[in-house]
Amino acid sequence: MAKIVSNFFISLDGVVERPDQWHFPYFDDDMGAAVSRGVEQMRAFLMGRRQYQEWAEYWPNYTGDGFDADFATFINSVPKYVLSNTLTEATWQNSTLLSGDSEQVAARLREVKEQTDGEIAMSGSATTVRWLLANGLLDELRLLVHPIAVGRGQRLFEETPTYPLRLLSQETFKSGVLNLAYAPA
Repeated sequence: MAKIVSNFFISLDGVVERPDQWHFPYFDDDMGAAVSRGVEQMRAFLMGRRQYQEWAEYWPNYTGDGFDADFATFINSVPKYVLSNTLTEATWQNSTLLSGDSEQVAARLREVKEQTDGEIAMSGSATTVRWLLANGLLDELRLLVHPIAVGRGQRLFEETPTYPLRLLSQETFKSGVLNLAYAPA
């Protein structure tokens, strides 16, 4: 059975929105290796509507080279599950739309977990992570905590219940980024 793993670039003050504006000065070989290890374990990808729409427009048409080209090949071929009640179809290669009321989607996602070996990964999507936690579906939360206070933007946990977590692993990169993994307690 798979586990659902969420990955975030996050600032010291909890901001996860628009990491493209503050994350890249901290991306180094250590972080690249951590991200690559996560991709190696991924057997499926989970996303919400907004991320699906952004990525479905970008990755199928990617023409660059290097790590991004390898990721484009990978993400275009891996099974993708999209949580949305506003989309009517998911046309990106190997995408499956999961919609309905919260209980229906949670039940369908549990089936996906049972039918998958390895990790069902996510990147970003704070709203989806909060829903997964509320429904007991998130197995692991991996945070790359950047040594920067962004000051504004969506935070991972805003207006949420309390979720006790237990630390699974910790690592400090030369850049000062903390690589932390948590599971629901």
